[in-house]
Amino acid sequence: MPRYVVGNWKMHTLRDEAVSLAEGVARGIRDLDPAEVVVGVAPPFPFLEAVGRAIAGSAVLLVAQDLHPEAQGAFTGAVSGPMLASLGVERVLVGHSERRSLFGEDDACVAAKLRGALAAGLDPILCVGERLAEREAGRQEAVVAAQLDAAFADLDPAARARLLVAYEPVWAIGTGVTATPEQAGAMHAFIRSHLGPAAPPILYGGSVKPKNASDLAATPGIDGFLVGGASLDADSFLAIVEGCRAAPRSE
Repeated sequence: MPRYVVGNWKMHTLRDEAVSLAEGVARGIRDLDPAEVVVGVAPPFPFLEAVGRAIAGSAVLLVAQDLHPEAQGAFTGAVSGPMLASLGVERVLVGHSERRSLFGEDDACVAAKLRGALAAGLDPILCVGERLAEREAGRQEAVVAAQLDAAFADLDPAARARLLVAYEPVWAIGTGVTATPEQAGAMHAFIRSHLGPAAPPILYGGSVKPKNASDLAATPGIDGFLVGGASLDADSFLAIVEGCRAAPRSE
């Protein structure tokens, strides 16, 4: 099974910057075997088409940062799954912690978006994770379990097989604080146990950088990364990809 490294550019870059960044990533993985590491980039909505052209012919996947659960309708400012698919998007983030905390998305909303993505032919990257207060209260497993249960409810095996799960402890996103390999590994083991033998690949997200990528990637149960700030520089992002590729596998 390959590892995965996906760069989430959030609300950063202008058009020319996005294109240049995408071209740099595409050049940098030219000789990378996608059977080892699958690489994706998630630019802002306005630049999806331009970035898609920049990575055309490469192994880089085009990923969207969000979607509306409905396929169409009177939802001013929203972007649907079929719209994203028409631009060549292959995967989409669902339930990122910033969507949950800043935009008020609850588990029911996330589950609806996940099903909207699947219906549009997009493969979701489901984001789950606890806040600092929840971890300090010892509730991290209960919080993550509830998020998983809401998202996976009634999904058939074929749909489950299309997902990636990204564990992103909220207290480690954009803070410079990274979960230790032991903390991340423990949660990944819990997620895999909770989802059972057919659990999808599980990525780690939360202040991933070139200096910690190898240690995290070598941790049992971590199948790759969802990268934030460090994905905005091609060299930094590619160093994380290489750290992920080169890390010994611990199954």
